[in-house]
Amino acid sequence: MTRLSVNINKVATLRNSRGGNIPNVVQVAIDCQLFGADGITVHPRPDERHIRYADVHDLQSKVHTEFNIEGNPTPEFVSLIRKIRPTQVTLVPDAHDTLTSDTGWDTVTHQEFLTDIVNEFQAMGVRTSIFVNADLEMIRMASRIGADRIELYTGPYAEEYAADREKALAPYLEAAVLAKNLGLGVNAGHDLNLENLQYISDNIPWLKEVSIGHSLISDALYLGLKETIKAYKNCLKVAPSEV
Repeated sequence: MTRLSVNINKVATLRNSRGGNIPNVVQVAIDCQLFGADGITVHPRPDERHIRYADVHDLQSKVHTEFNIEGNPTPEFVSLIRKIRPTQVTLVPDAHDTLTSDTGWDTVTHQEFLTDIVNEFQAMGVRTSIFVNADLEMIRMASRIGADRIELYTGPYAEEYAADREKALAPYLEAAVLAKNLGLGVNAGHDLNLENLQYISDNIPWLKEVSIGHSLISDALYLGLKETIKAYKNCLKVAPSEV
């Protein structure tokens, strides 16, 4: 079954809006795991507008599932990874002032840079994933770079899902098949929710992991965190025809 990694950035955003330590980011991570999350994702940005670098250190000893740290590999970020040694690093080409991740790497243009970063992280024993669009050329280069996995940026899939879900899925299915054939693990993330998650999961059953934050935390306002995690994990169960 595809693993669910809960991105807790939005919990930190809420905390930071008021100051203090409510809600407690570390406790939320502990509870997410208790409620069935297979991993915890954080994305510390240079301005620390949600997850702070100090949070990552605080979480290190509390995440006993999989710890996935996302980010643009600036010198500060690389130094953080050297200290934390998480289960997985997801390389994301964020500009320092971007509101949210909105595109994947141009792996062709940045091949040399990404190769050096991937090699360094893998030498630490850290699984390394590259955030990419559903672009076959970029995926082929991610394989040549030597990444362990790719994470498909699913923003366009989510945007087009309501109008035509088969059309929305098509480039992602093609991309996931190519990645699988190249020996790359396939993750997915961005704007996945309770409406569109099961469809992509059913059609790409070899997805290793989905990382979900904004929609999951928003749903938890109504359903509660425990029931929300349960609902998302239910979307990831293998359909009877796949068993």
